[in-house]
Amino acid sequence: MPRLARKSSRSTSTRAETRPQARSLLGLQGIDKEVLLGLLVRARGFSLDTRPIGAPWNQSLQGRTVANLFFEDSTRTRTSFSMAAARLGAAVLEFGATTSSVSKGETLIDTALNVQAMGVDCLVVRAKQSGAASMISKAVQCAVINAGDGRHEHPTQGLLDIFTLSESFGRDDFNLKGLTIAIVGDVFSSRVARSDIAGMSALGAKIICVGPPSMAPKSMESLGCQVTGQFDEVVPKADAIMMLRVQFERYDAAPGAEKKISPIPSSREYRDGFALTPARAERMKLKAIVMHPGPMNRGLEIDAAVADGPRSVILKQAANGVFCRMAAIEWCINAH
Repeated sequence: MPRLARKSSRSTSTRAETRPQARSLLGLQGIDKEVLLGLLVRARGFSLDTRPIGAPWNQSLQGRTVANLFFEDSTRTRTSFSMAAARLGAAVLEFGATTSSVSKGETLIDTALNVQAMGVDCLVVRAKQSGAASMISKAVQCAVINAGDGRHEHPTQGLLDIFTLSESFGRDDFNLKGLTIAIVGDVFSSRVARSDIAGMSALGAKIICVGPPSMAPKSMESLGCQVTGQFDEVVPKADAIMMLRVQFERYDAAPGAEKKISPIPSSREYRDGFALTPARAERMKLKAIVMHPGPMNRGLEIDAAVADGPRSVILKQAANGVFCRMAAIEWCINAH
């Protein structure tokens, strides 16, 4: 597993030594509300751009370089960050765990310092370790965007979820007051849930987390949400239901065990209590929507008829991710 390291005192490139500390986006917990709204407004500006097909996009970052340091698998997040940077005119470098020196034992921080030394302006970091992006941001001078770190946060996913929610309910000012959002499933393992709880509640939404006690412990109420194990009671109350994947890969095996311990007793029991089936979807509010950050376990937490149905805004989330990541990259790099 890739290792973290303490902040290095070694010198980097002259460019990195002389430029001021850049702005970073590491999480939505505690983010200034005006900053949050500013990012959302900028994302909306990108989404409303009606340039002809084939015409160049905003080139505000021409001559700048964004490096995707993805030490954990990803499809949507990595692709949308690459597209976002390219649309802004920035050059994009791609690094993965299996194609970088991390696979040879190099620490994440040493990798980041070496990439920065080549003249990179922004590092987009995804890692299995909670706090990885924060540690890297303390070691480098370029901008750092957290693209998901362990069970901690995923701030740009939070932005795109807020954006999609606001768009779906015509909240042009991004005021979510009066909306009830249900986040259902493996909440404890979800960095998306933590960013959504922080960002959505800051804008006035009521958040109810739903799942079995092992996945939605009462202790999560300290984040500013309600927690319950009664999905059927929540379904008719929610304006949006965000389904989460069961993250089997984040449950460690017991000492001496050959296999990881399953977080659920059986797929059938989990579906009975917490899957969004067509029958449950029929009990949703008339204008309520269905969300999912992906990837989906179809047939486990959500059925295909619901994921692909008229209430679903799942593909809209993916599309909006590009606009929100454009806003985040531009905000970080253009800090000075």
